[in-house]
Amino acid sequence: MKENKITILLVDDHPMIRDAMSLYFSKTEEIEILAEANNGKEALELLEQKEFDLVITDIAMPEMNGVEFLTELQSRGVEQDVLVISMINEVSQVKKMISLGANGYVLKNSPKEEIMEAIKAIKNGETYYSKEVYEIIMGQLTGRKPKQRLTVEIPLSRREKEVVKLVMDELTNQEIAEKLFISVRTVEAHKRNILEKTGCKTVAGLAIYAIERGIV
Repeated sequence: MKENKITILLVDDHPMIRDAMSLYFSKTEEIEILAEANNGKEALELLEQKEFDLVITDIAMPEMNGVEFLTELQSRGVEQDVLVISMINEVSQVKKMISLGANGYVLKNSPKEEIMEAIKAIKNGETYYSKEVYEIIMGQLTGRKPKQRLTVEIPLSRREKEVVKLVMDELTNQEIAEKLFISVRTVEAHKRNILEKTGCKTVAGLAIYAIERGIV
C-alpha cells in the first residue's frame, strides 16, 4: 500500500453507489476506502474502532441519516473531516449539513474528477463546494434571505465585519492584510476570533451567517 494514502469511510445506503465509488477509487494511488457503512449508526461504530482521514456520507439513509450522524459527531466532540455527496440540493438541507461542520458538499451527479478534487481540498485543510451548492450557500438560488437563522446572534466588531466581507469576496489572507493595512498574522487572528464568536466551523458556514445578518 502506498504511504500517505487518504483513508476513507464511505457511508451510503445504496450498495451500487458504494460499489461504483469503490471501483473508481481503487484505480487511484492516492485514496483508499478502508470501510463502508450503510448508515450513520454503523459509521459511528466504525469510527470508534478506526481513524479515517475523511468520511464521505450521504444524507438520506435509514436508521440514522446524515444530519443525525453529523449532529451526533458534534455532540460527542469528534473532530472528523466530512464530505457530503448527495442528490439533495435543498437549501435547508445543504445549510444544515454545513452548519454541522461538513467540510465539503458535492452532488452525486458531479463528475468523478470533481469528487477527487473535493477530497484533495479537504485533505489540505480547505473546504470544497460544487458550483450549485455554493450558489445555494450564497442565497443566489432563492433570491431572498432565509427566514430561519442557523447560528446564534453574536455581535462582531467593525473590523471583524470588514474581514468577513473581504473573506466573502474570496480575498486571500495576504490580500486582506494589504487592503486593511494590517499583518497577515492579525488577519488570521481575526478569522479565528470570528469563527469562535459566530460558532461557524467553515467559511461556508460564515457565509451563511453573514448573509443572514446583512453583513455582505
